[in-house]
Amino acid sequence: MGRIALKIDVDTLRGTREGVPNLARMLDRARARATFLFSLGPDHTGWALRRVFRPGFLSKVSRTSVVEHYGIKTLMYGVLLPGPDIGRRAASHMRAIRDAGFECGIHTWDHVLWHDNVRERDRDWTIEQMTASYRRYAEVFGAPPPTHGAAGWQMNPYAFEQIDTWGMLYASDGRGYGPYRPCIGGEPLRHVQMPTTLPTFDEVLGLDGVDESNIADKMMSLTREDGDHVFTLHAELEGQKLAPAFERLLDGWRSQGHQLVAMADYHAALDLSRVPLAEIAWGEVPGRSGELIVQP
Repeated sequence: MGRIALKIDVDTLRGTREGVPNLARMLDRARARATFLFSLGPDHTGWALRRVFRPGFLSKVSRTSVVEHYGIKTLMYGVLLPGPDIGRRAASHMRAIRDAGFECGIHTWDHVLWHDNVRERDRDWTIEQMTASYRRYAEVFGAPPPTHGAAGWQMNPYAFEQIDTWGMLYASDGRGYGPYRPCIGGEPLRHVQMPTTLPTFDEVLGLDGVDESNIADKMMSLTREDGDHVFTLHAELEGQKLAPAFERLLDGWRSQGHQLVAMADYHAALDLSRVPLAEIAWGEVPGRSGELIVQP
């Protein structure tokens, strides 16, 4: 069977301190590799409450129990409580994951700020945010980051160009069906995008009878055939309340014969001469509100 690259988005301080170590233990038991992508600046999760008026947002949060997964304190960061600096407060947790042999990379500087603004921002704002995350990563790990995975699958042309400027060989900043080289105005960039190909837990929970007891079966039904995939999970969800379901999924993927790999492993196995070009584009994904970067 194919490879499933496990891409773990870490959005919050709580997710870094609690969800990340939980996931590391589960992955070790399953003999699985994975890539952890860290939010490195302030945790302003409470700012996301402003999305309440966006189409589809309320239905999504009602299905995934945001308060239960994230906790009241985290939802108050940036609203009633100051946003803690994740890279300062949880640097030791990040290094512990690296020391355990897992690939690490950049998710973002300020998750909510990036998610809600980057599409319409200019080059200066974009580079400022990305530079802050790059510098903090280097400060925490003592080395440059190998990869990037955008918060909320939100990017702009300047952000894609910055991936090349950093010299990264691969990133996973959008949704799609297979690796491609992104183009901007017909001009190809050098790095390879390896988009998320499978739905996330929070996109399928609560729909068509899917709950925590059978979500692993739902995901495995999408991977019965041979082929490679990228699966995005979240330290705040699969690393905490949804951990039992994710453990069942790891066992199921192993029983199907899939290799559970990091993004670096997936990229190393690609025949780069056969990776197609594609313009960056926006589109909707079932189960998620708003538009994301998608593969045309």
